[in-house]
Amino acid sequence: MPLRWYGPADPNNATYRHFNRVVNFCLHAGGFAAVNSGLWFVQEMRHPWSHLDLWSEAWLGVLIVHLLVVIRLRPGKDEDTTDES
Repeated sequence: MPLRWYGPADPNNATYRHFNRVVNFCLHAGGFAAVNSGLWFVQEMRHPWSHLDLWSEAWLGVLIVHLLVVIRLRPGKDEDTTDES
């Protein structure tokens, strides 16, 4: 089932902002998977690249930091998600 936001796009809504961060993280993770799998496939087929493991590990590190930011900034259970200000 695709991710979908039901309701008005209100940047003041904490739940909407969190949903936006989650979607951005999913796009980042998908790009990581697609690009890295393609690069490793090409390397295994014919073109050795000596620094591909370092590249993949560095990008994975950035992806993990992105995940930690998404988790850290998630709204709390007691936070009012319908800010009217």
